[in-house]
Amino acid sequence: MTINNERDLEGMKRAGQVVAHTLRMLQSAAQPGVTPAELDRLAGELFARHGAFSAPRAEYGAPVNVFISVNDDIVHGLPTHRPLAAGDVVCLDVTPNVGGYVADAALTVAVPPVSPVASRLIACAEAAFAQAMKVARAGRPLNGIGRAIETEVRRRGFTLLRELQGHGVGRAIHEKPDVPNFYHPALKKPLHEGLVIAVEPMVSSGRSGRVRTLRDGWTLSTTDGGMAAHFEHTVMITSGAPLILTA
Repeated sequence: MTINNERDLEGMKRAGQVVAHTLRMLQSAAQPGVTPAELDRLAGELFARHGAFSAPRAEYGAPVNVFISVNDDIVHGLPTHRPLAAGDVVCLDVTPNVGGYVADAALTVAVPPVSPVASRLIACAEAAFAQAMKVARAGRPLNGIGRAIETEVRRRGFTLLRELQGHGVGRAIHEKPDVPNFYHPALKKPLHEGLVIAVEPMVSSGRSGRVRTLRDGWTLSTTDGGMAAHFEHTVMITSGAPLILTA
């Protein structure tokens, strides 16, 4: 999607506001004893109040309102009835459709008390996103985003999950272009003004960097049991700093 009129900009901003509101609510509610299934119910109720619905459910038949991935699960986790426990690392991934516009964002939180490794892992994913925002400019090459992410993750000593990547978003969840989290020399095409993309570093405390799909057919986990962290926002490219639509 490329935003080139006020109607599309306002539509994407509204979808982004629903994402941000949902993430704040879920982050506050992710406490010991609360189940991911309860968090999913809360998200569904909030969506309904805003005239929104789950884009993954509508587009792919996902049996959830939001994806919630715990510990070594990375993305697309189906909310379970296992209560969250102290030390769990929880990824909250929110992608509603609001009036025909789709926005996508995720953050990772840890249930207190937080281990030093979990704290550093979550900070790594967030820092990698921040570095990507410094180079996500109209006229700059797409692969600069992956270079920035990969460099920051390596600097912090964690493992990049290269099989998973960002993407265009706006009218549907997954649109062109693909946005790898590592440097891809062929992706030299320049970013353009108004382009809407989801930038989403995914990192692990393990070493393999490999991903597997669980038997539920949805949840993607690390193969070596390493904890995972995921941080994502939907952004609009400009000539200056990107406009973060889901903050």
